[in-house]
Amino acid sequence: MHAREAFAEQRIDADELREVEDAAITEVVALQEDIGLQSATDGEFRRTSWHMDFIYQLGGISKTDEQLQVAFKNAEGSTSFTSAALKVSGPVTLDKTIFGEDFTYLQSVTTTATPKLTIPSPSMVHYRGGAAAIDPEVYATVDEFWTDLSAAYAEEVRRLGELGCTYLQLDDTSLAYLNDPAQRQMINERGDDAQNQHLRYIKQINDALKSRPEGMTITTHSCRGNFQSYWAAEGGYDFVAEALFSELEVDGFFLEYDDDRSGGFEPLRYVPKNKIVVLGLITTKSGVLESKEDLKRRIDEASQFVDLGQLCLSPQCGFSSTVEGNSLTFQQEVAKLQLLVEVAAEVWG
Repeated sequence: MHAREAFAEQRIDADELREVEDAAITEVVALQEDIGLQSATDGEFRRTSWHMDFIYQLGGISKTDEQLQVAFKNAEGSTSFTSAALKVSGPVTLDKTIFGEDFTYLQSVTTTATPKLTIPSPSMVHYRGGAAAIDPEVYATVDEFWTDLSAAYAEEVRRLGELGCTYLQLDDTSLAYLNDPAQRQMINERGDDAQNQHLRYIKQINDALKSRPEGMTITTHSCRGNFQSYWAAEGGYDFVAEALFSELEVDGFFLEYDDDRSGGFEPLRYVPKNKIVVLGLITTKSGVLESKEDLKRRIDEASQFVDLGQLCLSPQCGFSSTVEGNSLTFQQEVAKLQLLVEVAAEVWG
């Protein structure tokens, strides 16, 4: 944080900032490996936002003067995430491999864990503004926009494969948000089709993955918002479950299940036998440590709908989706990761 502030105030240059980021990433990767995690990320330490830093690097996507506000809430009250709105002002292209150098560095400092890259799914480019954000002089129809966007993503996936990426995660809040009637109402009011939006998103993600490199595992992560320990949407997975689990061509699903907002495990009955479900039972919004007994009980409940051998355990989301971070201490984060590894070993061996 201090280095970012110094860079913003021009007291250090981009190379000096990257040196600080490199050191922090080396340290956090070692921590993940020491705890016993089977995969390791760079903590998204080079980003200010989990998704916008990627989206703004796509060719044809530009910031506008309008400020986009997303409402968040929790038991203490409400807040909002504010960023520049986006505009599809030109043909969507991939001008460079986004986060390519970041992955290469992550790969260089992992030893026992699989280096894992996380990027926002194609859906997130559309969900923030919908059809209204697409310049009609650039794309006469939304189908043309989706064709170019999926092609840009397909090229990104191909290039990441060339760099040696074997584990890619597409982060997608939209597929969880659409379970919330209030979110679907918002989608309808802006002129989009809330009833079928998830079907379009599933199709376009599949198009983006059609030519994925052999040997690359791809998962998706869905949550209902994670900003400074606040959330944005609620509702079980029922609305999207059948199409999401049976049609989305990924290898596994990271699902938020840390509280009642996520609903029950019943929608997991649609998960095919060849897919993995990672239960996000450990909350990243609070430092309160879950009990092993409660976690094992909930894993057992989920196994009534999908085979235990298809289940895994994870935190419900990242400990920080933006540079501000959530309301946990470093020690509390470590304790939760240690608990995760211990419970997984006791349940699955």
